[in-house]
Amino acid sequence: MTNRPRASLGRVLDDLGATLLELVHGDPDVPLEIGGVVTHDPLDEPVLPRHALVLGVGLQEPSLISWVLRDLGRQQAAGLVVRSPIAAHTSITEAVAESGVALLGLTRGASWDQLAVLLRSLLAEGDVGIAEPETLGGMPSGDLFALANAAAALLDAPVTIEDRSSRVLAFSGRQDEADVARVETVLGRQVPQRYSRLLSERGVFRELYRSDRPVHVPPLPITSKEFTIPRVAVAVRAGDEILGSIWAAVREPLSEERTQALCDAAKLVALHMLRIRAGADVERRLRADLVSTALEGGAGARDALDRLGLADQPVVVLAVSMLTSPHHSGPGAAPGSDTLAGEAGLATERQRLADAFAMHLGAVHPRSAAALVGDIAYGLVPVRADRSDGEEIAVRIAKDFLDRIGDRVSATIGVGPVVQETARLPHARAGADRALRVLRTGRGSQRIARLADVHVESLLLELRDLIEARGDQPTGPIARLISYDREHNSNLVETLRAWLDAFGDVIAAAGAVYVHPNTFRYRLRRLAEVGALDLDDPEARFAAMLQLRVVNPPRRPTVATAPPER
Repeated sequence: MTNRPRASLGRVLDDLGATLLELVHGDPDVPLEIGGVVTHDPLDEPVLPRHALVLGVGLQEPSLISWVLRDLGRQQAAGLVVRSPIAAHTSITEAVAESGVALLGLTRGASWDQLAVLLRSLLAEGDVGIAEPETLGGMPSGDLFALANAAAALLDAPVTIEDRSSRVLAFSGRQDEADVARVETVLGRQVPQRYSRLLSERGVFRELYRSDRPVHVPPLPITSKEFTIPRVAVAVRAGDEILGSIWAAVREPLSEERTQALCDAAKLVALHMLRIRAGADVERRLRADLVSTALEGGAGARDALDRLGLADQPVVVLAVSMLTSPHHSGPGAAPGSDTLAGEAGLATERQRLADAFAMHLGAVHPRSAAALVGDIAYGLVPVRADRSDGEEIAVRIAKDFLDRIGDRVSATIGVGPVVQETARLPHARAGADRALRVLRTGRGSQRIARLADVHVESLLLELRDLIEARGDQPTGPIARLISYDREHNSNLVETLRAWLDAFGDVIAAAGAVYVHPNTFRYRLRRLAEVGALDLDDPEARFAAMLQLRVVNPPRRPTVATAPPER
């Protein structure tokens, strides 16, 4: 059997036509592979992938639709989707003919979010590193929509494939031949709760998951006088594991031949669902390898960017990290099963965060790529060559992501500089890493930063690394003050730090350490004497401030060994 096109307008209309989409103008048989799904935004035009399918949310006026069609034609888009009904107008017909961009209509009642999810599920098969899709049972591997259509042809009835939670994974054509409940299920990609509750109360799910044979489902009430048409369902299982189910809307009982065909289809769907589950892990690892290779630079970076679809264009790098709790790990953690479980849970949370980040980038920027590399999720986002606000766009994307995940996960995002060349990607990654490291120190409530925003703080951290590597200790006045505090259990270093942080404001500094201003002034005079520090000398103040920032002396004992210095 010849595989259908992986991503073409014809494929989209075959699988989603009649239920969701209609072709208004244009040729669906043009052999173009759709490169991605993009939402039209007149205020912030995205970088379109080649042969993109554009969702024209809010486009209604014929003149505006015509203008967008011509603009998309210059960017080699494949199609534009607008809400039906679409007014008949010669300007639209002429724009379609001139641009070569097909115009499709989205049926009323379907949301744009639903359409975007369906389209991406159709177009995502084998989009990384696989030149020719494998087949299982004569069907493209993992193509549940093709399986649903094949089952519908065998049963002569509209079919849905659902998971254990009654979420619709794929559906066949001819859904308009079913009933209101089925159309509502397909549009929402989920069996409505009221029907799920009725099925549970009548024991349908219990019977379905106990048997290898199809289960007949009697009509369910839609209104007091209207009922759904009957259903036949069969569980999709792999051994003892229930993967999901197949549902056919039938007006008459199935013949023995069609009953057997439904059982055979369930076995084939199980193979494909297992392949999808395994393939997701393989694809995740492959994408991580490609992203890592691109970020490292070198001979393989160009090929990796080609396979990611990011070659020959400016790119900005984002680095996302979880802020872990102390109980996850640390020098005080005892080895054992609890520690291992904690580390495993942390790794799982990191992967979930990376997957959520990849999904977010894919939704807002189809040509982006993201993967977990080590314990950091990196995102590569292309920017238009004619725009100079690439970093600001990346910050907005990062803010939207953190707003979406809310407080469920505590995460920070570093944004690197925009780079024009492949060879500069390691530089962009280093910039994102440096910004992220500043954020991970936990100073302040900032969760997103560009390197330009925290450059000085990053330099101080690098200077601290150098000092620690060489084993340098405080010298001069700071060393004398530290020694005095240790011997007398005094607070001269703390006093100096507060005074410098307050820029010499004694009242503010005294309030920061909770002492009376007169006591603070006495301590200030005392530390100038003990440390031989000229507080009026700007060079001496800078040297003291720098040492306090980059040198971490051992903490003094908390048990008093002498009367405190006043």
